[in-house]
Amino acid sequence: MKPILIKELNLFFASPIAYLVIALYLILNGLFLWVFEGDFNILHAGFADLNSYFFIAPWIFVFLIPAITMRSFSDEINTGTIEILKTKPITNWQIVLAKYSSTLILVLVAIVPTLIYIYSIYQLGNPIGNIEFGTTSGSFMGLFFLASSYAAIGLFASTISKNQIVSFIIGAFLSFFLFYGFEALASYNIFGNLDYSIQNLGMFSHFESMSKGILDTRDLIYFISVTFLFLILTNYRIENEK
Repeated sequence: MKPILIKELNLFFASPIAYLVIALYLILNGLFLWVFEGDFNILHAGFADLNSYFFIAPWIFVFLIPAITMRSFSDEINTGTIEILKTKPITNWQIVLAKYSSTLILVLVAIVPTLIYIYSIYQLGNPIGNIEFGTTSGSFMGLFFLASSYAAIGLFASTISKNQIVSFIIGAFLSFFLFYGFEALASYNIFGNLDYSIQNLGMFSHFESMSKGILDTRDLIYFISVTFLFLILTNYRIENEK
């Protein structure tokens, strides 16, 4: 597992992929939060918090994470190297987990620099230090679990097609639907008493709950379950790939 993990990280960081993804994530967040006029601009909001960041970041990740994962297995399947990997003295699960871990490490590298926003808000508060650390830490934790689920979804999408663009589109669509699709369906109030249950099938409500600083085990179990479900589906696809 370790050699594959190192190989994947080398592929990311030996090419512009990793740097482009990290730069895009930081630049887009920075522009919306500190430069562009609008509701997301922290300097013009009138109060110091990171709600805008935690609203924007999941949407950016909807597209960036599938862009990272789209080549994970589609490239291996297209070139036939997946057969070579499967003949090595490692299990399919180890292959899947190695590729998943490499994606997660890249996502973490992108998130870590944004921790500077906490210091910025700390200094901008009136009085200085007027920041709710519980809510902020819960939001960062929720963002990490959300990104973890996106990574698993993107990895599964990369097993569906040999074409990387198709894998990207499938991964972005599945991530978008699971994040906001159920929330949108519930908002129409057409399912009666089932609206709340349908809403809880999506990631949005669980991420929103964690963003309030509420560490409910149901939210943690939800994200872990979604992640493992798509990792299991990825493993199944790899085992049955011919």
